[in-house]
Amino acid sequence: MELVRPELFDFRGVAMTNYFTDNFDNVEKFSAKPDDILIATYPKAGTTWMSHMLDQIYFGENPETLASEPVFHRVPFMEICAPGIMTGVELIENMTSSPRLIKTHLPVQLVPKSFWEQNCRVIYVARNPKDNAVSYYHFDRMNKLQPEPGNWESFLERFKQGQMVFGSWYPHVKGWWERKQTNPRILYLFYEDLKEDTDRELGRLCEFLGVSLSEESRQRVLRAVGFQSMRENNMTNSSSVDPRVLDQKISPFLRKGMVADWKNQFSVSQSEEFDEDYQRKMKDTTLTFRMEI
Repeated sequence: MELVRPELFDFRGVAMTNYFTDNFDNVEKFSAKPDDILIATYPKAGTTWMSHMLDQIYFGENPETLASEPVFHRVPFMEICAPGIMTGVELIENMTSSPRLIKTHLPVQLVPKSFWEQNCRVIYVARNPKDNAVSYYHFDRMNKLQPEPGNWESFLERFKQGQMVFGSWYPHVKGWWERKQTNPRILYLFYEDLKEDTDRELGRLCEFLGVSLSEESRQRVLRAVGFQSMRENNMTNSSSVDPRVLDQKISPFLRKGMVADWKNQFSVSQSEEFDEDYQRKMKDTTLTFRMEI
């Protein structure tokens, strides 16, 4: 299998590639169930972390089950449509678990209507843009399903311009934030808060979901979702993915999982220019981010 890196194109006002649009008719027609839980993020904002956390909350009492199937099968990526694998929609429709845990990177305006019609719960995780950009860069270096990243300098410019798969970070995080203001079924979490106090945010998550965990279960979840635990777990570290698709010799799928790693990537001038651009683009929203904790 020889994969050719895809090219970006405009899809309904959002930069996308064919791996996420080829099956979009079926994504749009997707029929959600009322107890479905949608995990929504901009790429590289803690999606696998939140997927694993929810999987542990609902199904973690049976470790044999969790150890038999990778998290990307247990929490399917709704819009994926890549060579040699089942589409995300097919994976979801084959699920027998309840609730079904589903992940998406779609901006809020492209989410299938049935999620809103069925009043599904949605967990959105947002990450500060500097760390998000760095994580996305290293991911694109190792992931052949993504466009060629180029060098860091050119990648950062494209990130600022929104020439990324799933579009610009800015309207993505703001669009979901605005929808959350009028929809109590959306819980908006921040990567930085999750890193600062995972236990506290797990409590918020359980309260939103209406789930009560015993102290023993709570500690089990916290152990399972620690970065090192996930990095060593073959069900969460994507080690089962063909290295011709994800080349973890270039960069690990779970790389650092930290806040403020951007300081190791941005030059001083890049950081200053980014901050100015950020201030301009965020002046019309109440949404705020911490670049470090």
